[in-house]
Amino acid sequence: MKAILCVKHGLPSDLIFEEISSPIAKEDEVVVSVKACSVNFPDTLIIQGKYQFKPDLPFSPGSDIAGVVKGIGANVKNLKVGDEVFGFVNYGGFAEEVVVHKRQVFPKMPNMSFELASSFMLAYGTSYHALKDRAKLLEGETLLILGASGGVGLAAVELGKLMGAKVIAAASNQEKLDLCKKYGADETINYSSEDLKTRIKELTEGKGADVVYDPVGGKYTEQALRATAWEGRYLVVGFAAGDIPKVPLNLPLLKGCQIVGVFWGNFMMKNPSDGMRNSIELMQYFSEKKINPYIQKTYKLEDAPKALEDMMSRKVMGKIVITT
Repeated sequence: MKAILCVKHGLPSDLIFEEISSPIAKEDEVVVSVKACSVNFPDTLIIQGKYQFKPDLPFSPGSDIAGVVKGIGANVKNLKVGDEVFGFVNYGGFAEEVVVHKRQVFPKMPNMSFELASSFMLAYGTSYHALKDRAKLLEGETLLILGASGGVGLAAVELGKLMGAKVIAAASNQEKLDLCKKYGADETINYSSEDLKTRIKELTEGKGADVVYDPVGGKYTEQALRATAWEGRYLVVGFAAGDIPKVPLNLPLLKGCQIVGVFWGNFMMKNPSDGMRNSIELMQYFSEKKINPYIQKTYKLEDAPKALEDMMSRKVMGKIVITT
């Protein structure tokens, strides 16, 4: 089979495209012939050796996959060869075939394309876990989303509205904010041209945001934390800006607020029944047309390095997808 390989830590241009051996499923695993794999910001970190885990070299990046079951292990009872599925892996998705643990793969809905299916699990799973389980977002609360036009951010916009929140979307240009409006944002902030803290206060009549969803980090974190409401919840989702911020810990004290970590992958492994419940609820929302991933562009497998370059240069809105 063919795969995009990281043979040394570096930039997308250092990746190679070559033939490797097909994987074989162990007893609790499924081999999937990959039809689509979406690109996520952690993919740009893992190839540089900057992610929280470092696979042995060589490896393929890519985590959000959809495809057709090619082989199953002895302990896999809920799937069979030929089933159309989607799921997630820590890495390995930018390839024609990938091995997936049985707990991390699900039957694909008939009305869902492979491209949409590969854009679903990580973005919506992360955002739903963040808002439902970690923030316990309530109807009528104000939700501020940083990096709101990205994959997880746009999913959070949709889900926040679905859960009854007033959604404020923050992004870096008007095109991105227009997309957020289409996906349900009530208000927007262009943090390239507006003062983030001041605008949050203005849009909340001085109260601040009840919940802040932050997949960006960097220089915006402290500004948003300073504009968090009394007993608010600040969700630490990721660091797309590249810098892990250091925050003054007197701010949570003065505001009585919480800084809450969100690690969806670990949640799915440590709480499989809760993860399955969330996944079923999300699939129901999709079938009812209440949520729908936005796919900006697709790329062929051999063009995956270009897709990663576009992700790193902040050109992406919603999701981009690698197809085989």
